[in-house]
Amino acid sequence: MEQENYKENSHKGWIEVICGSMFSGKTEELIRRLKRARIAKQKVEIFKPALDKRYHEQNIVSHDAHTVQSTPVESSSQILLLAGDVDVIGIDEAQFFDDELSNVCEVLANRGIRIIVAGLDMDYLGKPFGPLPQLLSVAEYVTKVHAICIHCGDLAHYSFRTAENSSRILLGEQDSYLPLCRSCFMEEMEKKS
Repeated sequence: MEQENYKENSHKGWIEVICGSMFSGKTEELIRRLKRARIAKQKVEIFKPALDKRYHEQNIVSHDAHTVQSTPVESSSQILLLAGDVDVIGIDEAQFFDDELSNVCEVLANRGIRIIVAGLDMDYLGKPFGPLPQLLSVAEYVTKVHAICIHCGDLAHYSFRTAENSSRILLGEQDSYLPLCRSCFMEEMEKKS
């Protein structure tokens, strides 16, 4: 029976990735797509990493204070366990999940579910971040959004960390990060070294 269900729905599932720097509107775009799915009367489930409690214990909240209810999970495998009979799954802050997230998304997409994932594609050093590189390679649709460079006004691709902390994961806001373009990011990194 499971195999028959897979064949019936396999043409409908796919993976979308929304990526970019801090303050680029990733979560805002995720929320917009999820709201449209609900308007279309689709069943939607939303997940976020349990460690991200910056704005709210459970909800996904954009920098512009738009909110949508979500389920916090400790690992990507929990998404498989909690994903019920749904049409669309939204996942925010994907960079904080384990490396199994890509496999989880593929399993769900193969079940006929539309998966929308948002997250930082690079860490504060400008290096690929978490499971995002793998997700980008298996996604059918990729949207890269950009912030505005706080120094020069060009498109910002980088999340420059202003806080003195060398941990790869540092939950923060404008008190800890600035969106910068490539040349401004390189200048700031040179100042730090």
